[in-house]
Amino acid sequence: MTAPDTGRVRPGQTRAFSLTEVLVTLSLIGVLAAVATASGTWLRRRAAASVSTTQLRGLVTANAAYAMDHEGAYCPATSPDNLTRWHGGRRSLSDEFDPRHGFLSPYLGGHRQILTCPLLRDFQTDGFEKGAGGYGYNAQYFGSSPQNPFAGVVASEIPDAGPAVMFATTALAVAGGLQEYPFTEPYEWIDRRGRPRGPLQPSTHFRAHGKALIAWSDGSVTAESPNAENGPNFYGGDNRQAGIGWFGPRELNGWWNPASPAARGRRR
Repeated sequence: MTAPDTGRVRPGQTRAFSLTEVLVTLSLIGVLAAVATASGTWLRRRAAASVSTTQLRGLVTANAAYAMDHEGAYCPATSPDNLTRWHGGRRSLSDEFDPRHGFLSPYLGGHRQILTCPLLRDFQTDGFEKGAGGYGYNAQYFGSSPQNPFAGVVASEIPDAGPAVMFATTALAVAGGLQEYPFTEPYEWIDRRGRPRGPLQPSTHFRAHGKALIAWSDGSVTAESPNAENGPNFYGGDNRQAGIGWFGPRELNGWWNPASPAARGRRR
């Protein structure tokens, strides 16, 4: 009579794994690999956000240094011929911008150019408007004025100013993906009296874990969430899908406008 098999391994014998045990083990390995990959991606993006924060803070510092050398006036957004901008210069309107020849270039250290936001490397962008590194300047309120669109605003001439958006992570949603864009646009453009007059294309890019990195005029950098108003798109792109939109209050262009109630409220 044959003794029943108890499943125990006798001395000198090797027990084989069952198919169920193999499948369970493979599943556990897959789960652990997925967790490790997700954790590595999260850590990488967090490190990239930290680098981007430092770079944005450096842009505010550079702009403040520019103002000290130019009678208190911040860096212009662009020249009248559109060959020089805050982030680069070019020889003709058909050329790409060289980031070593912008208004801010002499104030950006030995490399003399804006370093690319590491968070932008997760996105495919086309070649148009490159040179700003994925960052945008508040041209409406710092890089120009209603009286002179080609001269930066003098800080001391902004009445009762509060901390306002100076730079931000930016891009444009276009038909086919993303395009770099060197300006962070408020809700509306302003007329010669500084009054909001009509809608603009949103350009703030919420690429830092669903938030946008914002460099304020007081030197601080924060991560801001989008609001429900992502605005129109004039270029055939999908703002919502691309993670591009608005943030903060709308009244008088909100946090972009240093003289708005929203900006003054941040100061208190």
